[in-house]
Amino acid sequence: MIEATSCGGVVIFRGKILLLYKNFHNKYEGWVLPKGTVEEGEEHEETAIREVMEETGARASIIKYIGTSEYSFTVPEDIVEKEVHWYLMMGESYYSKPQREEYFMDSGYYKYHEAFHLLKFANERTMLEKAYNEYIELKKHNLWGNYR
Repeated sequence: MIEATSCGGVVIFRGKILLLYKNFHNKYEGWVLPKGTVEEGEEHEETAIREVMEETGARASIIKYIGTSEYSFTVPEDIVEKEVHWYLMMGESYYSKPQREEYFMDSGYYKYHEAFHLLKFANERTMLEKAYNEYIELKKHNLWGNYR
C-alpha cells in the first residue's frame, strides 16, 4: 500500500466556484476541484495555493481549512490510499486556464448548484458543500471581503 497526501481548494470568486474538466484518454473523465500532491518540505497551505495556480492558472488566497477527504485507487501492482486536505479559498478574478499537461481540458467558475451537480466525486461534493456554507456565513456577517 502507498500512502499519499494532497491538498486542494474550493476557490470562490463573486459567489462562483472554480472547477476543472479532466479527460485522460477518455478513461478518466469529469469535473473536479483543483488539488495535488504535497512536495517535500512544503506546508499543506502552500501546496493548496500552488496546485490551484498550476492546474487552473488562478491566483487565490486561503480563507480557512475545510476538512479532509480520503479515498483509495489501484495502480499497477499496488493500492494508493490518498488523503486530501481542503481549504476554502478566495479567487482574485474569473481568470482560469486549464493545465493541459495534466489532461485538464476546460476550467471555469460555476454557480453553486451547477458546480455541485457537475462534480464527478461525492467526496468533492461534500467538501464543496462545507466550503460554500462557510462562504455564506462569512458573507452574511460581512467578513468575506475582509481577508485580502
